Amino acid sequence: MTTVERAAPRWLIALVFGVLTLIWGTTWAAIRVSLVAIPPFTGVVLRFALSGSLLLLAVPFLGLRLGRARHERRLWLVNGLCTFGGSYGVVYWAEQWVPSGLASVLFATMPLFIALLAHLWLPEERLSAGRLVGILIGFAGVVLLFSEDFGRLASPEALGPAAIFLLSPLLSAIGAVATRKWGREVSPLSLASVPSLVGAAALAPLARLCEREWEPRTVPAGPWLALLYLAFAGTALTFTLYYWLIRRTSAQFAGLVGYSVPVVAVAVGALWLGETVTLRVVAGGGLVLAGVAVALRARIGSA
Repeated sequence: MTTVERAAPRWLIALVFGVLTLIWGTTWAAIRVSLVAIPPFTGVVLRFALSGSLLLLAVPFLGLRLGRARHERRLWLVNGLCTFGGSYGVVYWAEQWVPSGLASVLFATMPLFIALLAHLWLPEERLSAGRLVGILIGFAGVVLLFSEDFGRLASPEALGPAAIFLLSPLLSAIGAVATRKWGREVSPLSLASVPSLVGAAALAPLARLCEREWEPRTVPAGPWLALLYLAFAGTALTFTLYYWLIRRTSAQFAGLVGYSVPVVAVAVGALWLGETVTLRVVAGGGLVLAGVAVALRARIGSA
């Protein structure tokens, strides 16, 4: 392991990984709830405006001074346009047609994109054969988990949005690798707060242009509660933890949360929605866990 990785105990890294998995495992459903009455681009703008504002309120109390370094300001722009505005703008728009299970599969390509980009941009994260095998096994598990949703692709309405959806994990992967490359000395709070506002500002004109007929007074309580959950738990808390994790481990390790999130989404459906746990689901979850284990073993062996 590197000296950066030793700075945090393993139990704390595991705890952060678990929190990200549990919260992000519920956000796909929360997005669908918010989309019932809140237009997609408006939903992204409100979500990130709220989360960024909340985090900035905490800055003076923590004694932080933001934006003093050029690379920090560069990351504000990269993550604002890629991770927040670009990636989530695509997610919200596409989830109007793409079922949440299939969306989880498509977004689970992010660890693949991260591995390839890190191999090219980060000398310390060269892609070994063992690590690649683990990543591919994990992705196969996610595909198996939601294989029934692939029938939806027969619909022309879902096929185009599903293809466009792949831009989302690619943009998120660019943000993750850029953060690992330039953000090791930047506060995670800085990386989660200002880019949230940059993403909101980037999509605000599009929301204004395309969603003028939206009337906030007609929105019921459910979508508003989903929006608040997405802003505060699904963004302010999780992205601060996510950037903390990238700093102390690696972009590839942090990206593996993209595999564990769908497993939690399936478990939530089984426990709270009464969905049936089939052999396919058990096998898919097992493949995900096996893939993550193989990838981590290869990483530890090469560290």
